Amino acid sequence: MLGAIILAGGASRRMGRDKALIEWDGVRAIDRVCDLARAAGAQQVIVSGADYGIRNVPDPADAGPVGGLLASAALLASEGVTVVLVLAVDAASATPGDLAPLLVAPAPGAAYETLPLPMYLHLSAIPPEAAGHWALRTLVFRSRLSTLSAPLAAMARIRGANTPGELQTLSAKVDEPDESADEKPNSRTVDPISCGRA
Repeated sequence: MLGAIILAGGASRRMGRDKALIEWDGVRAIDRVCDLARAAGAQQVIVSGADYGIRNVPDPADAGPVGGLLASAALLASEGVTVVLVLAVDAASATPGDLAPLLVAPAPGAAYETLPLPMYLHLSAIPPEAAGHWALRTLVFRSRLSTLSAPLAAMARIRGANTPGELQTLSAKVDEPDESADEKPNSRTVDPISCGRA
C-alpha cells in the first residue's frame, strides 16, 4: 500500500511566514500537497509537523526532517503501508507528472539527483540505524535509492517556494497548462475529506 508523508515542520525563516498556510490559487499549500499525494495514488496521507486539520505526527524534539519522516513512517507501517511518497509542503505547485518518474522506479525507490525531495521510498529500505539528525540526502544514500534526472521543466516546481521571490515566480505559473500531466492538484477533484479535513 502506498502512503504519503508531507514534511511541514520547518520554521519557514526564509519565507517569513508558515509555508503550509500560504494560499496558491485560493488553496492552502498543505491542502494542495495533500491532494497531489492522493492524485499520485496515496491511500494514507500524514503530515509530519503541526496540526493543519490533516492527520499529523508532531516532529520529535531535537530532530530534523528525517526525524519527522521516521516517526510518520513508523505509524504508516503499523497500518500496512509498505511504500511512501515523501513530499515537501513548499512544493505546492508540483504536479502528478513531476512525480511520475519516481513512482515507476523499482525497489527500493528513487529521488531526483539534485534534490532529496520528493522521494519514493520502500519502508523496508530504511536502515535500522537511521536517526532523526540525518540529512535527507543521507537517508537517500543509506537507503540505496536510485537517483534520477529531474525533468528540466519540473525543477522549479519540485524545488518549491522557500522565499517570497520564489513564491511570486511559482504562483504566477500555477494556472499555466501542465504539459507533464492531465490533472493538476489545484483542480480540487479530490474529496477534501480524503485528506482528513472536516
